Amino acid sequence: MRASTFIGSSTLLGGICDSSKSEAFPRSNKKNRPKIALEEHFNSPSCAPYLKSVDDLFDPEILAKISDNLVEFDEKRLAKMDAAGIRIAVLSQTSPGIQQEPNAEKAKIAAKQTNDFLASNIKLHSQRYRGFACVALQDPKSAINELERCINELGFVGVLINGHTLGHYLDEPFYDEFWKTLVKLDVPLYLHPTGTYDQPHMFQGCPNINGAFWSWTCETASHALRLVLNGVFDRHPEARVILGHMGEALPFELWRFDSRTAIRPKNQQLSRKPSEIIKKNIMITTAGVCSDSALLCSLAEMGNNSVMFSTDYPYEDILLAGNWINSAPISEEIKQKVCWDNAARILKIKESVFPE
Repeated sequence: MRASTFIGSSTLLGGICDSSKSEAFPRSNKKNRPKIALEEHFNSPSCAPYLKSVDDLFDPEILAKISDNLVEFDEKRLAKMDAAGIRIAVLSQTSPGIQQEPNAEKAKIAAKQTNDFLASNIKLHSQRYRGFACVALQDPKSAINELERCINELGFVGVLINGHTLGHYLDEPFYDEFWKTLVKLDVPLYLHPTGTYDQPHMFQGCPNINGAFWSWTCETASHALRLVLNGVFDRHPEARVILGHMGEALPFELWRFDSRTAIRPKNQQLSRKPSEIIKKNIMITTAGVCSDSALLCSLAEMGNNSVMFSTDYPYEDILLAGNWINSAPISEEIKQKVCWDNAARILKIKESVFPE
């Protein structure tokens, strides 16, 4: 197969690719450029019990290492960031977090404690860390108050939601005031995977399909499509959502979304094509996906200004991710956007904080 890929006026591959070769894409400059990483996790004492619900998805030895890294904010994590060229990591409470807590009062307390815990660790390394708020959507009004506190008082740069909240999804009308607050504060919502509310029949008998391998992708992609199809971005046109894992596979289906929406009954038609909504209101990160072809497709579908670097630490290899993007087969101009500019823009991080 022979192909050339272009994004805007910039040639990504710099020539013809031959996928029969062991390395399909020519590698570019391997300079360890400065990076912002948006999907970097921690675990607070208040949320530690919830992580036990996913223990069976991991090899015990690997889980022990992950668990240790989730609660470490100092020399070890910073050294890995340095090696990968990550100047700023945006930290977020790992899944499943408080979204699965059935008691709203407990969830509200855990959210505040988690945010205070994160803020105290950011303060120790204020030039290296930023934070995404943890909020208890079991009580939308309380979630609004905590979000405002996190942005206005703690200096956080957005909010991360670990999927559904006890089976409730963010397109539901009682979350409209929460969306209005996000728009007012001008901060993004990072929609992160979690387990499905109930186990689909087709997943039964195949335990390996559960978790980050596939079922979480289905859950998160479907959640994001609910926002698109049920009018969240019509009601809140300035709202911005971030999806990890190369957009949870959505960028690769944009054409088909438009094609299949066009045949629906008139009362199910949208004000805009799904692809138009997704490209305007959703940005994606590379978290957990170090694939040249997936990156090139995502840039082609979403545009150069909507793709951002991330690693999914400590669930993925931070150095592998850094080395991969350093040598990705894209122009230096686009690499600068992916590694820094796009995240700096949406999170309001000034580049002068870390001059070359």
